[in-house]
Amino acid sequence: MSEVPAEMTLDQLGADVVATVISLTNEGVERRRMLDLGILPGARVEVVMKSPLGDPVAYRIRGATVALRRDQARQIRVTLVEEGK
Repeated sequence: MSEVPAEMTLDQLGADVVATVISLTNEGVERRRMLDLGILPGARVEVVMKSPLGDPVAYRIRGATVALRRDQARQIRVTLVEEGK
């Protein structure tokens, strides 16, 4: 069984895995948009659906479904949530 990194970017998150947002690395208008969508440090996120070509990907964040492109998801640092939490 391969070891999964403790921290990664959102675009690396696999299906059926829950993660917690650690930080956002983008700035300006893009960062404001992410914050307005509820992508805040501490928010739980999971992959809901990937498009046939893999971009964009739909994520469930705070009960809402948000579609992000790969380059946007790369700017969001997450850590995996341990089972049972």
